Amino acid sequence: MSLVKKFATVASGTLMSRVFGFTREMLMASALGTGPIADAFNAAFRFPNTFRRLFAEGAFNAAFVPLFAKEIEANGLDGARRFSEEVFGVLFTVLLTLTILMEVSMPLIVRYVIAPGFVEDPMKFDNTVRMAIIMFPYLACMSLAAMMSGMLNSLHRYFAAAIAPVFLNVILIGVLAYAWYTGQDGRQVGYALSWGVMVSGLVQLAIVWIAVRNAGITIGFRLPHLTKNVKRLLVLALPAAVTGGITQINLLINTNIASAKSGAISSLAYADRIYQLPLGVVGIAVATVLLPELARALRSGNLKEASSLQNRSVEFTLFLTLPAAAALLVMSEPIVRMLYERGNFSPTSTHTVGNILAVYGLGLPAFVLIKAFLPGFFAREDTRTPMIFAAIAVAVNVSLALTLFPIMYETGIATAEIVAGWVNAILLFATLVWRGHWGRDIPLLTRIPRLFISAAIMAIGLHYAITWMGPALAPHAPLHTQAVAVLTLVILAMISYFALAFGTGGASLAMIRRNVKRGAKAAEATPTDAAP
Repeated sequence: MSLVKKFATVASGTLMSRVFGFTREMLMASALGTGPIADAFNAAFRFPNTFRRLFAEGAFNAAFVPLFAKEIEANGLDGARRFSEEVFGVLFTVLLTLTILMEVSMPLIVRYVIAPGFVEDPMKFDNTVRMAIIMFPYLACMSLAAMMSGMLNSLHRYFAAAIAPVFLNVILIGVLAYAWYTGQDGRQVGYALSWGVMVSGLVQLAIVWIAVRNAGITIGFRLPHLTKNVKRLLVLALPAAVTGGITQINLLINTNIASAKSGAISSLAYADRIYQLPLGVVGIAVATVLLPELARALRSGNLKEASSLQNRSVEFTLFLTLPAAAALLVMSEPIVRMLYERGNFSPTSTHTVGNILAVYGLGLPAFVLIKAFLPGFFAREDTRTPMIFAAIAVAVNVSLALTLFPIMYETGIATAEIVAGWVNAILLFATLVWRGHWGRDIPLLTRIPRLFISAAIMAIGLHYAITWMGPALAPHAPLHTQAVAVLTLVILAMISYFALAFGTGGASLAMIRRNVKRGAKAAEATPTDAAP
């Protein structure tokens, strides 16, 4: 299967999850707005979700995948199964202990870590604690699911791991629809959503567990034992967890700071949901597929192939994210109004969330590039260097957030996030080049400026088109009118950008065809490479 097709397989599942996620957020915005229950739920959900991405997705995609792939090559599926059972026994024990400790300590954690600003509102504080207690076991389920997903990706079976997250949004949409049908109040909705998160963790774990069994690996439980392979995994996973979860570290810190202002946490969460569509679809697809592919190329000593994989991945990410960034910058408010402005979500909330989203647009290329640069370190089992850069980025984020929040409020926090993201991306890229791990690619260097120019021209055209279509995008316009107008703008923007990108030479159909043909030949040589 070609790199493009693998990207598409993972991206399609992620896109489906994000589309359902939008539906969920639209229903949530209408039911809860940016009020105290919305703040409590988003703050409570941020905690297990941060741990999930920090220690599960970040650590296992970075550390577990190369070791698991190496075990397959050295000892076959039996060796990989034994390694998986060793890791599962340790991981399950750690997660069980962590869950018990966190559940008991939750009031202190909310007070001092998640949302110290809620202490002055006893009801909001109490709701946050209770919702976090209900949702925290989701972390254990998703951490084990991340391990299973890493196994599936190493076995070139991408679909189940990509489709499982959809069920979080499907279940929460069902909860919101039932709440609307039965006329539940905001507090009841918040608690129902919390239980929905917990149930979705179990469902997602079941999906990837079954997929792993179907792939020929049955994992039995072993008592935890620190074998040589497990120790190596832990050595790699700790810095990888910090590095892979840098965005989540920043978000958790920013949630803490934002809790001082009512509605700030919810506003950041609503903007983040929109921003996560291009980031998730492109960034997660690239990171998920690139790491095992790059590790395989390096193990075989094919440095030319490794360099090509990195360059093509950056080219692919910029080709898709630059227009998305430009569109978010120019048309953030119409997008937010169409998606959220109804029920308890006011025009003031639209303006606030729109400003945050526009700032996030400026950081989109940085966060996607980070996901493309990190495999260059992780595939070489270097997790220490990215961890250092991640720590620097966290310091930049915290310093700027504390400085800008009193002046710009939520927008200041968003600005701190994107500046930290660009600092991290630049440090990663410069180090890869300095170490000679990034091959010079003339086609890439000539295409990038053309892609920037194409996105800039598209943005200018969008600005004038929004002005011309003003009445259809106004707050008083019916929802279907706004939806048609936004969809029209998106289609026009896509047509103009792709025409400019291909017309200027920023993108090449011949290059894409060559990549597909090269991948097809590889698939023929390795029949098991195809995903089910």
